[in-house]
Amino acid sequence: MEDIRWRWSLLTAAAPVAWGTTYVVTRHALPLDAPLWGSVLRALPAGLLLLVVARRAPQGSWWWRSAVLGTLNMGAFFALVYVAAQALPTSVASTVMATSPVAMMLVAWALLAQKPRLLGLAGAALGLVGVAAMLLPGGAGVSAVGVLASVTAMLMSSLGFVLATRWSGGVDVVSSTAWQLVAGGLVLLPFAVVVEGGPPALDGRALLGFAYVSFVATAVAYLAWFTGLRHLPAGTVGLLGLLNPIVGVLLGVLYAGERLTGVQVLGVLVVLAGVLLGQPSLLAWVARRRPRSVPRTTGRAAVGSPS
Repeated sequence: MEDIRWRWSLLTAAAPVAWGTTYVVTRHALPLDAPLWGSVLRALPAGLLLLVVARRAPQGSWWWRSAVLGTLNMGAFFALVYVAAQALPTSVASTVMATSPVAMMLVAWALLAQKPRLLGLAGAALGLVGVAAMLLPGGAGVSAVGVLASVTAMLMSSLGFVLATRWSGGVDVVSSTAWQLVAGGLVLLPFAVVVEGGPPALDGRALLGFAYVSFVATAVAYLAWFTGLRHLPAGTVGLLGLLNPIVGVLLGVLYAGERLTGVQVLGVLVVLAGVLLGQPSLLAWVARRRPRSVPRTTGRAAVGSPS
């Protein structure tokens, strides 16, 4: 059982790793000042692709559930993340989202009766310390609008992810993910037209950026994330989201030229420790495969003399 769980953890981890790359792609490849259209162009192509694969339309309550989840997890969430990515440095935007494990644990406790485990809480606490270590050195001049957008997106998605788990019975993950993405894109579409006018002009760089963000960092990533939510506790999955800021910080350093201080390096290590501490199945799997040394005994010890 533990072997299966750590494999689900590894699969789920692909989602925050992919999401961590969207900050630098959004900031450096996608058009400026078009967060609504940027979100529509991220959600709709991914949703339509998965809808073709699933070949299944919503039925009954899933019509309104898709609208609710699509708004919380994709529509409004994408728009807020887009704003945050444009207003904040890559490292700051991604690390603000790392506070989501605590929110997910609390919401899962209230809605799913999943009481947080001690190791999970400890991992979340370590994650928050790591986040603070990565944020504080760059705190000067941080956009209040960007931080507000990030915090709102984090709270909305935490609620949406837990609701998706509660409503997951009887529907395959490909279909439910497709419905949410399509609904999220359609919810945003009229607002994009009214507020921003027609879709922005896209050059080759922007087209490649949207292709990556939509198909890899959205379609594939959300499939991995929602699959993990069906096989792991919400708190465990939420802690894997701490990989998001680590990827964002590293890409900010390697690609965007952002500097990483010693305190921020320590923060990255603390966040990684929090992720591992909150994955007891991974720790148990590693412990079982660690070679055990056989104690050597002398003849005197064998007789039973105390030592």
